[in-house]
Amino acid sequence: MTFEIVRLTLGPLPNNVYLLGDHATGDAVVIDPSFEEGVVLDRADAEGWRLRSIWLTHGHFDHIAGAGVIAKAFDPPLPVGLHPADQAWYAEQGGAGRFGMSIPTLPGISISFEAGMGLGLGPGHLPLVEVRHAPGHSAGHVMFYLESLGALFCGDVIFRQGIGRTDLPGGDLDTLLASIRTQVFSLPDETRLLPGHGPESSVGFEREHNPFL
Repeated sequence: MTFEIVRLTLGPLPNNVYLLGDHATGDAVVIDPSFEEGVVLDRADAEGWRLRSIWLTHGHFDHIAGAGVIAKAFDPPLPVGLHPADQAWYAEQGGAGRFGMSIPTLPGISISFEAGMGLGLGPGHLPLVEVRHAPGHSAGHVMFYLESLGALFCGDVIFRQGIGRTDLPGGDLDTLLASIRTQVFSLPDETRLLPGHGPESSVGFEREHNPFL
């Protein structure tokens, strides 16, 4: 297997930022770039990877803060993917102003995620990752399932013994719990859960031990 996942914990919240790269081709994507964009770019260079696109699980500011700087580090700028239902968040800087913060200017969205979409890492790549729509934390929250590595990039849907907050606009607890049961717990127990914050977990562990479920 030539694919590798790199996790970087960055920014004031702190956020898990993921690089998913292919050592055979040198192509990679970044998932949910937060603050400290230079760390992401330096790590991609150290791995010998060229970033090809930016994938966003949702539009909250701490998961999109680095998208502008990273996109513009390439010519042409990297394409950015987001579900249409979260573009209202994206248009207002992910709500950064609600928390007394600001983020660099964001690029336009050029990839509209939808449930069941298959994604490749770069030009000519076969689809490797399945997009799973999992609303509840936000209306357009998606997750990225990499079956070949048994991994789910789950953003702020589910954490180790926790779940995403539902008190922001577009959030809904019942919807979130339904998303977890249908889009997370439908996967094999050994599937790694790679969340937007905190340590990784697994489907089986959360099925048995998550107090919210």
